Amino acid sequence: MALETWLIKVKRTISKHPNHKSNVGILSFEIASLMTKLLHLWNSLSDKAIIRLRNESIPFEGVTKLVSNNELFLLKLACAELVENIKLVAKSISRLSSRCQDAKLRCFDQCFDSFTDSGHDFHLWALSSNDMEAKNKKMATLIAITATLYKEMEELSTMENNLRKCNCFSTKDQQRLYCQSQEVKHLKQKSLWNTTFDNVVSILVRSVFTILARFKLVFGLGFFKSNSNFLKPPLDTLGASALALHYANLIITLEKMIRSPHLIGLDTRDELYSILPSTIRSSLRGRLKGILGFIADDPLLAVEWRSAMGKILSWLSPLAHNMIKWQNERSFEHWDFNLLPKTNVLLLETLFFANKEKAEAAITELLVGLNYIWRFEREMTARALFECSKIV
Repeated sequence: MALETWLIKVKRTISKHPNHKSNVGILSFEIASLMTKLLHLWNSLSDKAIIRLRNESIPFEGVTKLVSNNELFLLKLACAELVENIKLVAKSISRLSSRCQDAKLRCFDQCFDSFTDSGHDFHLWALSSNDMEAKNKKMATLIAITATLYKEMEELSTMENNLRKCNCFSTKDQQRLYCQSQEVKHLKQKSLWNTTFDNVVSILVRSVFTILARFKLVFGLGFFKSNSNFLKPPLDTLGASALALHYANLIITLEKMIRSPHLIGLDTRDELYSILPSTIRSSLRGRLKGILGFIADDPLLAVEWRSAMGKILSWLSPLAHNMIKWQNERSFEHWDFNLLPKTNVLLLETLFFANKEKAEAAITELLVGLNYIWRFEREMTARALFECSKIV
């Protein structure tokens, strides 16, 4: 009973000054996550990112081989993804704006649609590049403090639960708990927690308007309006068959095996075969039919296969790794508003829009090559052991 009384006092200390109804409170963590998305979008539209898109992403060999070699089509894919992300952020801001006291902010929906369609910025929400950079620094600071608050609140909760379990606590425990509660209280004052909806939404609104203005400047209004259906993958792609992530993991597994074929045991080989889709199994059986009975002992052929697999992996592997990165950066299980995505990976740089038949042909080629290298390594090892046994 004494412990419960103490914990109640601690909680009262944290919320000694009750929040106004307009303060964001627990929604601060969702808002911090939203701010990271805005920062990421702004970075995706920077001069550096656009140059990378045009000079590296679109002409990348893996993209041109498996997705498309049509530059305009690929540019539309990139635009469609950016447009979708801007719209999703705007939708989240709209939900928050309904809780504002400022009538202009409550009309965000209509203002955003008007700015999208006609370019009219009635409230002058779009900022200059310099002002946007200053706003970004402010958001980054708020994100960092709110992230620290989240961590310290978790720590406080853990301490409280541990004390409840032991049902006894010393003066030292009281002091630690009190200090932790004071730290949480301090961080709430500095972070988004104690910020009003009006102040927060004002920042978000100005940011998304500036991002939309930047998009129009870079790509034009036509790209924003005409790309709504581009993100739906064609029927002949890995994305349409929901196999993009599975194939990405398969390619990464193959990449590791090709690097160290001598470490592949029979069990590992069987496990790999068990995860192959039926279409690849069938293709592989056709390629290996009639050659499995031959001894793999040609070092020149082994060198050729290693070279061929290296070339395939040079353009196929990045798409697989990008698929994993893209998925992880958007996974709810890995939600962390304190960490901006480390890359600006777009869907066109992944296996999502990859042609299924072409991707499977490349994977089959890797499997055939790996099969030969694996048998070659085993043959060379067996011969070496045989020679050693003769010496002994």
